[in-house]
Amino acid sequence: MNGSSVLLHLAGAVALLLWATRMVRTGVERAYGERMRQSLRGVLHNPMLAALWGLMLSIALQSSTAVSLLVGSFVGSGIVSGIAGLMAVRGAEVGSALVVKILSFDLTLLVPLCLVAGTAIFMSTERSNWRQMGRILVGIGLLVLSLQMTGQATEPLRNSDLLPVIVGYLDTDPVTAFLLAAVMTWLFHSSIAAVLLVVTFASRGLIQPELGIIMICGVNLGSSFIAPILTRNAAPQVRIVPMGNLLMRGLGSVVILILYLSFKPSIAFLGAAPADQVINGHILFNIIILIAGLPLSHLVLKATKAVVAINVPTESPRSLDHAELSALDESVLDTPSLALANATRETVSVCETVEIMLRGIIDLYENPDQARIDELSALDDKVDRKHAAIKLYLAKLTTRKLSDYEVGRARELLGACVKLEQVGDIIVRNMLALVQKKMDRKLQFTDEGWRELSDFHARVLTNARMAFNVLVSRDRETAHQLVLEKDHLRDVEKQTSDRHFSRLREGTPRSLETSSIHLDTIRDLKQINSLLASMAYPVLEEQGLLNTTRLRAL
Repeated sequence: MNGSSVLLHLAGAVALLLWATRMVRTGVERAYGERMRQSLRGVLHNPMLAALWGLMLSIALQSSTAVSLLVGSFVGSGIVSGIAGLMAVRGAEVGSALVVKILSFDLTLLVPLCLVAGTAIFMSTERSNWRQMGRILVGIGLLVLSLQMTGQATEPLRNSDLLPVIVGYLDTDPVTAFLLAAVMTWLFHSSIAAVLLVVTFASRGLIQPELGIIMICGVNLGSSFIAPILTRNAAPQVRIVPMGNLLMRGLGSVVILILYLSFKPSIAFLGAAPADQVINGHILFNIIILIAGLPLSHLVLKATKAVVAINVPTESPRSLDHAELSALDESVLDTPSLALANATRETVSVCETVEIMLRGIIDLYENPDQARIDELSALDDKVDRKHAAIKLYLAKLTTRKLSDYEVGRARELLGACVKLEQVGDIIVRNMLALVQKKMDRKLQFTDEGWRELSDFHARVLTNARMAFNVLVSRDRETAHQLVLEKDHLRDVEKQTSDRHFSRLREGTPRSLETSSIHLDTIRDLKQINSLLASMAYPVLEEQGLLNTTRLRAL
């Protein structure tokens, strides 16, 4: 096998590794994303629990960068403190290193098992969570397969005449090896993929484990740059966690590299095999940074805020910040296709506002704040204004000569706007009143009750996003899935209510105090879900998939 063929096979193996990692991550995010976010918010107030949960979340998502971005958004919205956010990311880095350890075992049998099981699950059901579980299994199978392909692709390099020259140079120039690994990791946007590639080289005898340790330091440096670059245009508070991780992990990799080159300690204690030495060195590195982060977190946070403040952009004039743009251009009313496109754009903006309200209301249940309550109420006023404007615009459009499809689309958009306005009213008139009641009486949910509410809300929010997608895409399968999820949510509501009444029978004090708020919240969320799910009915009716009483099979 010639050199170009080896590189091509290696590139293909790495590409499959990156793609499989992404499949697993997106599958987990789609199936359990909102519930993980709710759970994470509940533990981030305790730095040690935050580190532990960050570790577990990183293993599930197979990406410490994803955890860094998620936690950064929580810090930016004021839900958690910067210290807890930094510790969560420290735990996530250890979790990412443990993923490499898990993947280093002989998992050959998992390839056919995961591919067969994942494909069977994905193709045999329309349930969203089950299909994502199938996606995750297929991703795991492809991930293990990519590792086998990487090993096979690097095998011919044992006999290469050029490789010993390159490795010999890197052995004499550790700084270049360090920087090369950092650049490689940044290009991959995945420390797991970069570490696995280094481990493969070490296991095949292509590099010495001592050089592997140097490259591992470089991998950690490159990985620490990914999240700060991705959030470079975000709000200053959102950038605190990614930038803090860069200071701790990035500077830590430089410091540990200097210490390693200065003292040249033996790495025999890390394991007998070269691959084990590299992997365990990676894990040890991140554990050291985690431990060092405990006493240094306050100092790092202070330095991070100072660094972030340097590049805070100058605020634009208030009149531009708060300008409320409209897509409802009346000059194109005589061209129905353009007018309907404008109405769709404006309706999508209402969807975005409603999503902000739906996401924000659960935060207020946990941390009620009068200023944020007022902000949420103001958003409902915005929904009402846009609803009235869209209704008037569509009324003017229907006076023109329209095709049957255009009449149906106008009716569909008007119906969607009515439902979105009703959702806004439920959030503000019903749920905000419950938040106010909880705040005035200083009530607290039981841990189990709060988990149930958070989980139920996460399901509704996921369905809301699906409904907004259906409004634009008019995709038959998504519409069908949305209605199926509505039926599934009814079963979840029954289970939640049964557990709540069980706690009441046990006489749990906090359950008794918050019973009406708990049940009314579940009722309101179920009503919101029903309204949003009904946005799929026009698509299904058009396709002949909807009876007057029940859903037909695809």
